[in-house]
Amino acid sequence: MLLAGSIFPLIWVGGLVTTYDAGMAVPDWPTTYGYNLFLYPWQTWLFGPWDLFIEHGHRLLAATVGLVTIALVIVLYRFERRTWVRRLGLAALALVLFQGWLGGMRVRMDARLLAQIHGCVGPAFFALGAALAVFTSPRWRTTETSKLLADRRVARLASITTALAYLQLVLGSQVRHVSLRSDMTVFRAAVLLHLFMAAMVALHAFLLLARVRSSGCREAWLSRPAWRLAALVVAQIGLGCGTWVLKYGWPAWLPESSWTAGYVVTRESLLQASVTTAHVAIGSLIFVTSLIVALRAWRLSSMPFRSGAAPMLKWETAP
Repeated sequence: MLLAGSIFPLIWVGGLVTTYDAGMAVPDWPTTYGYNLFLYPWQTWLFGPWDLFIEHGHRLLAATVGLVTIALVIVLYRFERRTWVRRLGLAALALVLFQGWLGGMRVRMDARLLAQIHGCVGPAFFALGAALAVFTSPRWRTTETSKLLADRRVARLASITTALAYLQLVLGSQVRHVSLRSDMTVFRAAVLLHLFMAAMVALHAFLLLARVRSSGCREAWLSRPAWRLAALVVAQIGLGCGTWVLKYGWPAWLPESSWTAGYVVTRESLLQASVTTAHVAIGSLIFVTSLIVALRAWRLSSMPFRSGAAPMLKWETAP
């Protein structure tokens, strides 16, 4: 839970780095202007330029997440009996190292494509951290089956929603990192695909909530994240509309008012940066929440029906 909880603010700060185009505020890596990452003068960091503050802060937070991941792997290999969970911990460590390398190469090569890949790997690492929190929770082990879901359609629908949510993140990164030298049709196509996928994710999220409610399952372990997913989608639609208005102005095909007629887009304003970054961060949260629903639904639907506590599955037993 600590790992998953620390990744989300890292994604938020990473979104700020992209929003303010601060990825090259520190031109060297793994050092910061020649200093060790942890020994860079804090006065220069805290009271220096804003771009430097968020870029170096992003690096410090990423290093902290890496240390938490190492601690998790140590704890898993000391206390966790399930081999597949220990291996997932190693996969998380490999992924965070790869993500750090991508961030470093993005700085050293000043490559927009690496920045886009870096932005797509971050949510995947967030999802892996959340999955580990689900797998290691006491609720995963002690699930009772007397009130549980028997229909696997919820699990399948949740899995499809998860895949669509991640594809939407990839399309969103294309819109966010489109080159200024690209043809206008490329940006227009990316926006239209992003809007279409947003409608698909919203449709599947509400279908998933309806399926959970109609299934008769009263498990809050499953219904609560389904409700949260629907609420996040509603909030994300509003943030998406706000992001477009704050970055590109009021759409010409909508009726104008006195406020919209006098509104001027201010690049990198506090409001624009806050709403845009929130849109990015909530997108990752939607992806992870849908994954949590899918994992819990598969767990509940795979348990044998009996009145007592469910036994450990064969693939959960110790080696």
